[in-house]
Amino acid sequence: MLLIVDGHAYAYRAFYAIRSLRSPTGEATNAIFGFIKMLGKLRAALAPRFVLVVWDGGLSEARLAALPEYKAQRPAMPAELGAQIDEIVGYLGAAGVASYCRDGVEADDYIACVARRAARAGLDVVIASADKDFMQLVTRECGVRSAECGVESAESENSALRTPSSALGKVGLFNPNDKSETVWGAAEVRAKAGVNPEQIVDWLALIGDSVDNIPGVPGVGPKTATDLLNEFGTVEELYRRLGEVKSERLRGALASSEAVVRRNVELVRLQDDLECDFVADELVPRAADVDGLRERFERWGFRGMLAELEAGSKDQKPKAKVQSLKSNGSPTLDFGPETLDSTVQAVLL
Repeated sequence: MLLIVDGHAYAYRAFYAIRSLRSPTGEATNAIFGFIKMLGKLRAALAPRFVLVVWDGGLSEARLAALPEYKAQRPAMPAELGAQIDEIVGYLGAAGVASYCRDGVEADDYIACVARRAARAGLDVVIASADKDFMQLVTRECGVRSAECGVESAESENSALRTPSSALGKVGLFNPNDKSETVWGAAEVRAKAGVNPEQIVDWLALIGDSVDNIPGVPGVGPKTATDLLNEFGTVEELYRRLGEVKSERLRGALASSEAVVRRNVELVRLQDDLECDFVADELVPRAADVDGLRERFERWGFRGMLAELEAGSKDQKPKAKVQSLKSNGSPTLDFGPETLDSTVQAVLL
């Protein structure tokens, strides 16, 4: 199984979850600490053979050309967080975890590209992010334990990747905002949005996305969009049969916003056709650089992590495990209590 982590999303989450944590020399380390803890818990809970952290490399030129105001309302990254991103990337290198960023490529698009290619190679994928755009990638059935897709060993998994199977892998979503800590499949997407994963692009095109500064159809919210798509199936069919919409007000709003909706479809659809060579062997975590980790933990003042490193117990912690399987086959993440460094007692997942 491949775990893909939305790097900036988790760094932001860690930064705001822990507000006052600094190194012995006064540099902010809250995002670093939180990111390491969250990644460790995800890896311990899901036991992925492959791991990739993807970072934003800037905004898509195609989206900016279609909508110059795209994401324009977002505030600049806090300086203290920006300074920690490079440190997190350095930590990943020392920890042997693959990390990727390409100038001009949004993380969402690269994640979509890798997830699609991995699934076509027969590998199950879990995307860790709270971004609702990723719901469009979720497959109808989502079981994320490797044994459920016929992979019983590292040897069999590698051979399946070298010779693509006719059986596609599954793509699931782990949303850290979901308190049930369940890996989402199609059922969870439908419970959240009221539509199937393959309808998410049209659903977002109708309602817009305030986070990305994408306006939707005036007066059309999530419930109305859900009702329309459950009746008509797609935006294309909706506009083909627009006269069947009973509400005159809604029919008028849809008619006057047709160009906006069709543009939005292209804006919210993730670009999974990028150049992204999926080489599974490059995503297998390497042996950690113990000296590199030691230097970082000492510099950051992470006494607990340093003690674990020195004791040789880093492979057994954090104490997370898959405790049970939901009826839909998705594991829940059960995190045992642990003492965090300094006085931090934040719940990070």
